Amino acid sequence: MSAERKTETIPQWKQEEVDAIAEIVDSYESVGVVDITGIPSRQLQDMRRDLHGTAELRVSRNTLLVRALEEVDDGLEDLTEYVSGQVGLIGTNSNPFSLYQELEASKTPAPIGAGEIAPNDIVIPEGDTGVDPGPFVGELQGVGADARIQEGSIQVLSDSTVLDAGEEVSQDLANVLNELGIEPKEVGLDLRAVFADGVLFEPDELELDVDQYASDIRAAAGQAFNLSVNAGYPTETTVATMLQSARGDAKSLALQAAIEDPEVVPDLVSKADAQVRALAAQIDDEEALPEELQGVETAETEESTDDQTEDTASEDDADDAEAEAEEAEDDDDDDEDAGDALGAMF
Repeated sequence: MSAERKTETIPQWKQEEVDAIAEIVDSYESVGVVDITGIPSRQLQDMRRDLHGTAELRVSRNTLLVRALEEVDDGLEDLTEYVSGQVGLIGTNSNPFSLYQELEASKTPAPIGAGEIAPNDIVIPEGDTGVDPGPFVGELQGVGADARIQEGSIQVLSDSTVLDAGEEVSQDLANVLNELGIEPKEVGLDLRAVFADGVLFEPDELELDVDQYASDIRAAAGQAFNLSVNAGYPTETTVATMLQSARGDAKSLALQAAIEDPEVVPDLVSKADAQVRALAAQIDDEEALPEELQGVETAETEESTDDQTEDTASEDDADDAEAEAEEAEDDDDDDEDAGDALGAMF
């Protein structure tokens, strides 16, 4: 990005701050505006430290952020419409999708206070609260939870939605949630917009299922591969498969046409032998066969012979097993006789 400074007299400290912001903005490929509303100062410092090495967060007066964006220009002035309330600028060399995923993954659960707006439906789950019987059961019922005293403790009998998304949290509900340790909101940097490669992205354009996206890419690659092979369009990826397929087709054609190619002759001989054996198997009178085919075993005969051999082997194995069992039984009898004899001696 090229930095083109506008000339307007402002206090020296402000100009220095604008120059520092502009330098940060100008040094990154992706620049975004993040909402920092409700984030405690200490936690914000932790977030800035966690981002070190991948992104840089700059918080300043909104007027100075706007001025820095306008001075750098290159389309970054489009981000100025998102600079309102408590915000900061974030710069990174990662693409906008990676930046959004990183910021979302860094969010942590946090308690919600009275007067805040519920970001989603707040539900008190079914189960034992772990609180001894007392006034707290009335507080639970007062916020809409299906609570009763059972088995010596306060229990919620079913999942209870106590506040819908977009509604304001009351003091009573905030106290109940705090007592139960329920943290219904997430604290983190909310990306309002990011500018990269001349394009402005908003969060709904950056939210995607990475696993599903990767699966779609793999499926598309497989379909493209099949299309290339079936259409006979060679590429670096498909040419090996196409050559292998063509070789198989050529060999199949040579077999069908009985072309006496050196690579095909062994298969032709095997094919002819199988055909002769099949034909011989159809003739009952062996004397009717040419002399060289008399006594030649067919494939069926060979298979039958193999089966008989296996059966004979199985019978032999069974006989051997039976003999071993009888021998073991005789050994046991001998041991018992020896034991009796020793007993008689002592």
